[in-house]
Amino acid sequence: MASTGVNVLRYSALGAGIFYGLYHQAKLSSAAKLAAINRDYEHKQQLIDRAKAEYSKSKLPASAKTESGDIIRDPNDSRFDLEAYLKVVDAESQ
Repeated sequence: MASTGVNVLRYSALGAGIFYGLYHQAKLSSAAKLAAINRDYEHKQQLIDRAKAEYSKSKLPASAKTESGDIIRDPNDSRFDLEAYLKVVDAESQ
């Protein structure tokens, strides 16, 4: 038979293990929830960026393109190509 001291030690270890398990599970659960929230936010951000790109593409002013639609004339546009623009301007002036 085990003595009283050994039983106290066993139950103390069991209680400590249970509390550690609860603490560890809570940490894992909160980390998983945070990761899910971040994934959801990133997905929504990608959808918003795609919608903005499609909207700006559909609302591009007619003066920003040539007749064929291949040269962007707006220097503030991120897709603006100076060399191609200068070639078109040179060809138009001749």
